[in-house]
Amino acid sequence: MSTTIPASHLDLLENGQIVILGTNGPDGQPEITALWYVYADGQVHMSINDARQKAKNLARDPRASAFFVDSQNPYRTLELRGTVTITPDPDYTFAVAVNAKYHADVSQMDKAGESRSWVTLNVEKVLVFGK
Repeated sequence: MSTTIPASHLDLLENGQIVILGTNGPDGQPEITALWYVYADGQVHMSINDARQKAKNLARDPRASAFFVDSQNPYRTLELRGTVTITPDPDYTFAVAVNAKYHADVSQMDKAGESRSWVTLNVEKVLVFGK
């Protein structure tokens, strides 16, 4: 299994706007959601609200897939599979990176009293399609 992201698909991480994150639901069924992300230091990072189902899924079962699609060619894709590391982000320190990339404030998406975590995908398998 390759864990190296080929140069031919690196732009999908560096220039992409969303990631489709796949997690395992409480009943074992796959659950997917579109998220903002940051690609830094060779890793995919996401700021996730702890009250959401995806956060609960990852806390219970850290296996995940991250799927990226070329917006100009939907037949050119990159899938990263692995496990996540979850780091609490109570003061939104890590969320600042997401805010900067998307010119947004993710805290505005949270209800009073909700918290966030910084989720990092530890890649164990890389799958590519297209050129």
